[in-house]
Parts: sequence; C-alpha cells; structure tokens
Amino acid sequence: MILARVIGTVVSSQKTPEMGGVKLLLLEKVHPETLEGKNDFVVAMDSVGAGTGELVLYVSGSGARMAENTKGLPTDATVTAIVDLIEKKGTVTYQKNN
Repeated sequence: MILARVIGTVVSSQKTPEMGGVKLLLLEKVHPETLEGKNDFVVAMDSVGAGTGELVLYVSGSGARMAENTKGLPTDATVTAIVDLIEKKGTVTYQKNN
C-alpha cells in the first residue's frame, strides 16, 4: 500500500462501460514522516468514498483489482483506505479531523 493525499478528481465522459459509476481520484504520493507531497501523481479508482484533502492508502498492480467494486476493471491503482491516524514510536504523527 502507498500513502497519498487526494488532491482532486478526474472526470472522463468517454471510458470503457465497466467503469461507469466509478469515481476517479487524482492522488499525490506523500512522504510518510513529513506528509509532504512528493510531486509524484497517480489517478486511482475510489473504492471507499474518499474526498479531496484526505490522506489515503492505495494499492497498485493486480491488488488494485481485488476491491469489491474494482474486480475485473482495467485499473492499476485503487484507493482502499482512508487514514484516520498514524502513530510512530508511540507518538501520533497524524490524526484526521472529523
């Protein structure tokens, strides 16, 4: 899994029919300690209802097609979790504001 921040959405009016109704998110990978963006971007299918600004985990490769709503779809990246908290060596380094 890869840590990233949702920085936007991608809209595509022409796509394979199987992708109908699947939200596409623009992600920027982040450094796990500083949460600073790495200027490295990916478009991923959303399987958890993530929104802009949220910190997420995404999977790539064949794992991207393992989520219930992405099985059999042509994807190399799927958001599979929204991060609530990161703890490192007993210290909370990130906590999602609800």
